[in-house]
Amino acid sequence: MGGTRFIVAGSFIDGSGGEVRRDVFLTVQDTIITAIGSAADLPRHDGEAIDDFSHCIVLPPLVDCSVSLSRSPSVDKRVRVSADEADFAERTAMLERHIRYCHAYGVLGVADSDDLSGLVAQYQERMAQGSIIDIRSSGRLCRSRQDCAAGNPVSTDFLKIGYSTNIEDEEAPALGLTQEELCHILQPRGGRKAVVVANGPQQVAEALETGCDAIEQGYNMGEDNLRKMAEQDVLWIPSVLRAKNGLDGASSGGEVACRFSIRYVAPGKPIPGAEAFWQKMLAEQLAQLRLARELGVKTAVGTGAGSAGILHGESMAEEMKLFLKAGYSLEEAIRCATENGARFFGMEKLGRLTVGRKATFLISRGTVQQLARKLSYLEGIYVDGAPSIAYHKNPVKTP
Repeated sequence: MGGTRFIVAGSFIDGSGGEVRRDVFLTVQDTIITAIGSAADLPRHDGEAIDDFSHCIVLPPLVDCSVSLSRSPSVDKRVRVSADEADFAERTAMLERHIRYCHAYGVLGVADSDDLSGLVAQYQERMAQGSIIDIRSSGRLCRSRQDCAAGNPVSTDFLKIGYSTNIEDEEAPALGLTQEELCHILQPRGGRKAVVVANGPQQVAEALETGCDAIEQGYNMGEDNLRKMAEQDVLWIPSVLRAKNGLDGASSGGEVACRFSIRYVAPGKPIPGAEAFWQKMLAEQLAQLRLARELGVKTAVGTGAGSAGILHGESMAEEMKLFLKAGYSLEEAIRCATENGARFFGMEKLGRLTVGRKATFLISRGTVQQLARKLSYLEGIYVDGAPSIAYHKNPVKTP
């Protein structure tokens, strides 16, 4: 990109957690932000482009720290099984569709896991630098030493280990990992970050003792573990939407997809006690998230998209709303959904908007108070200082 472009924003959230700035301009030269200042001081030079978004909010692109791009989020088990058993072309088409969904909702970075068939790795190899989102992949989710040996070669970007089952899993695997096996897996990781899915006070404590870099879920882990995470600078990806999704499904008397614009109900029989269980889990996780903020635990947003009922891209705004419900300010929630994940996973082109960084950002119409809702219908996306050619505010629907 040649020349200089000026971007004018009515409101500007840089992703640092600092307060919203009003009436700001950004100077962009050769894809890089070179200046940020008050719109009243905007330099006037003939022939240089000025993109006026004085009626909008500019903020960093979103980063989802927990997705499964190669899995269908359908609430219908038959659809999920069919997607897993589809041929290569059909599964590749589904993967690319999920990537487009992420981009459409401003999720320009994802940490993918549980890629059983290696679709994501093949996509990355085929696209090289051409993907519309930044993907970090762990390959297969490790639930045993055999899983890690088979599905996590040294070429993967990070390790993801299932030390506990997902809270929504109906059946636990027959053989789980011991702490000794977890230590064995983590020792030769070659500088890669390790994300451990763990729930309950004992399993989270054991995961922290092994030297993991992040805890995902962490349901019912307790205050002591939160304090250790703050001391050790361990990232927490709380995945609160999983509990909200479980509660929505239980209270409906069936299964409910978390498609937030339209509510889909699939056939299903209510499970006795399920609603009370998920209500308790959701309340406790929100309380833990509130405490984590007070203790200074670094947190990041990860939706679990690809799990039943949790949609790629669209779920990010809903997880962020739960951070707000737990007492985070909007600016803090944006930092958790942008900068924290981008830095943890080494996404150099994403994260905080500051001088010297890439001019890649989202544009949302409306007021700051409306942002959580407006994120589902962006005004625009800029990549390297220019409008994204992949984003269409009003996409043409094809039959």
